Amino acid sequence: TVTGCKAGLIGTMENRIGDEVIPTDRTTPESYELQALFARMRDAGCRYVIMEVSSHAIALDRVGGISFDVAAFTNLTEDHLDFHKTMEHYCDTKAELFARCGKAVINADDEWFARISRKATCPVITTSAKQQAGVWAKDAALRADGIFFTAVSEGVEIPVEVSIPGRFTVYNVLTALGIVKALGLDLSAAAQALKTVQGVKGRIEVVPTPGTPYSVLIDYAHTPDGLENVLRSVRDFCRGRLIVVFGCGGDRDPIKRPIMGRIGVELSDLAIITSDNPRTEEPAAIIRDVVAGVESSMGTYKIIENRVKAIEYAMDIGEKDDIIILAGKGHETYQEVCGVKYPMDEREIVAAHLKERG
Repeated sequence: TVTGCKAGLIGTMENRIGDEVIPTDRTTPESYELQALFARMRDAGCRYVIMEVSSHAIALDRVGGISFDVAAFTNLTEDHLDFHKTMEHYCDTKAELFARCGKAVINADDEWFARISRKATCPVITTSAKQQAGVWAKDAALRADGIFFTAVSEGVEIPVEVSIPGRFTVYNVLTALGIVKALGLDLSAAAQALKTVQGVKGRIEVVPTPGTPYSVLIDYAHTPDGLENVLRSVRDFCRGRLIVVFGCGGDRDPIKRPIMGRIGVELSDLAIITSDNPRTEEPAAIIRDVVAGVESSMGTYKIIENRVKAIEYAMDIGEKDDIIILAGKGHETYQEVCGVKYPMDEREIVAAHLKERG
């Protein structure tokens, strides 16, 4: 912690009041529920609230009447086009957040930076891993055990190390430091606090596989950009083959399916295309949509509709220094089929298969 103050968290994975964990079903709660949560946090002595604000929440006015001290933007990826229809409308909806805040922290490396920035009606702190900015990274090193770089702000250089691998971690850390700067807090103290940060469940999460020559990672990547980012990030430190198991969710933006198929096959050594959360759709139909974006020249892939069997197959063919990425489910411990959520924890699947094989 930088301030020693109690904080609340509202996000996709869970809500928290200090150390109390509150399960959640959506990124940003409905307006009444959100205000009730704020009240609980206030009564519990929270001085800060850190929250994810989804584009749906902005468009549907779940955050109406809320003024944010700081709002931050990391990147915009292709998602929710069933709701927003175009990336431009998606971007503009996100950008509305920057007319509701006192200060903004915006990633200057993202292709939507200019459009987002134009909407900001407050002072903006930029972040970058490629060029000089309000808070920027130089001498970045990506390793299997984490990321290391020097954060630079107004000529001051601060060493940063975080034990979460991947280039995306650099951007997430820069955003966090940008928020710290916007709040007028000490950047050096923030960098020290970051050394103690543990990985988030379902985000490049290392799954224990004792006695095996390969590694298994779980990641929530369920969008084209998310899948590309995790594959490129892991490629940075993968010494063997990169094997990815992924699918696409049903009753969600079908436009991204063939795009994810192409990305999964092109950026891996072997893509195993399977089911995700089919919801009310037929898994085979979703897989056909995914494969529609793949050509034989792009790489090697295999279709195994049953996700458990797909994971087991990947483990069975795993060799020395291979990295197997189970993409899409992340922190979720269920699979939704025909509107019913069935237990499915990929950590348990991996452990069970290892035990089965002796």
